[in-house]
Amino acid sequence: MSPDETPPGRSPDSPPLPERGDPVIDRDRVSRNLIDGRVRLDDYDPKWPFLFEREAERIREVLGERVLRLEHVGSTSVPGLAAKPCVDMLMLLADAADEDAYVPDLEKAGYVLVIREPDWHEHRVLKGPDVNINLHVFTVGSPEPDRLLAFRDRLRAHPAEREAYERVKRELSDRTWDDIQDYADAKSQVVEEIIARAMAERKS
Repeated sequence: MSPDETPPGRSPDSPPLPERGDPVIDRDRVSRNLIDGRVRLDDYDPKWPFLFEREAERIREVLGERVLRLEHVGSTSVPGLAAKPCVDMLMLLADAADEDAYVPDLEKAGYVLVIREPDWHEHRVLKGPDVNINLHVFTVGSPEPDRLLAFRDRLRAHPAEREAYERVKRELSDRTWDDIQDYADAKSQVVEEIIARAMAERKS
């Protein structure tokens, strides 16, 4: 295919896909929860689960049986936890690397591929057409979805863990950041500690 040709199933108006290994397509979309370098944190909003359900229904209508699992994850999935007003969704497919099997159909419904990380569990992220979401796509059987779910379930079941995590988030949200990923990386220690306890509890 020549550089001027549009890949099958993609609109000529679609944003260009990155080369393999280039993780970000649209950094402005990825970082739109930064306002003047500060992370926006909202108190828990009971509408977040309803937004997840609405998006989940739309995604299932588009992809049908290709969706092997679809879960609400991240801070908006934990009642009582302050969060960025961005609904994180976890979608498991037979092969997240096979973009032709799902990206074009999602694009037709208004979703945009913003992150491709082939070297990290073949992770992809899409943004939604109207609600601020992160649709995280992984291959079924990947270990990372289990960690995301363990983290969510631990925070839901242990108020003290949830409160400690929120304190860290609020402290970090008072700082300024060049990129939203820097904020996420700064939380990594407390996140990993919570996941470790969650995984240990599962094993016991």
